[in-house]
Amino acid sequence: MAQKRTLRKAKYILHKQTDFNAPEHIWTFIGAFLGIGLLGYLQSLRFSAVDNTFLIGSFGASAVLIYGATNSPLSQPRNVIGGHVLSALIGVCIAKVIPDTDLNWLACALAVSLSIVVMQITKTMHPPGGATALIANIGSSQIKALGFWYIVNPVLIGILLLLITALITNTWAKNKAYRTKNR
Repeated sequence: MAQKRTLRKAKYILHKQTDFNAPEHIWTFIGAFLGIGLLGYLQSLRFSAVDNTFLIGSFGASAVLIYGATNSPLSQPRNVIGGHVLSALIGVCIAKVIPDTDLNWLACALAVSLSIVVMQITKTMHPPGGATALIANIGSSQIKALGFWYIVNPVLIGILLLLITALITNTWAKNKAYRTKNR
């Protein structure tokens, strides 16, 4: 009996993962395109092509979650904002304590692992936050020169722009609205 139930559940999950839903895919594309495009456009207005500080790599991973997996607890606004901001704070603090030296590996490991623990404690788990902490330690000289401003710009401002775009486009799409409570 338990094996049949497990098999049924596996078939359901496989079906849901492979189900093609054109409107959902279109809205996912529109949201991600508008969000990342907006950040890229603002980046091009403010910085040169080489000085890529406003558009950090962890935003790409956040886009996957906030536009493509809106029902995930990891995609909820509290997690997105809290995960990035707390991880950025930790990443910058670690970068200040352990500046560019032969111990950069230690700074990276501390930044990511402490970020994960803080996100667990604060219930703001958002996996791209780990990358945000890491970028504070391995990013370009322009990123490192921002110091604590890294937390505000690009992280907070960038993630708020992505999240606002997600809230708008996900509201227009069926079955993509954010939940009102974290589970």
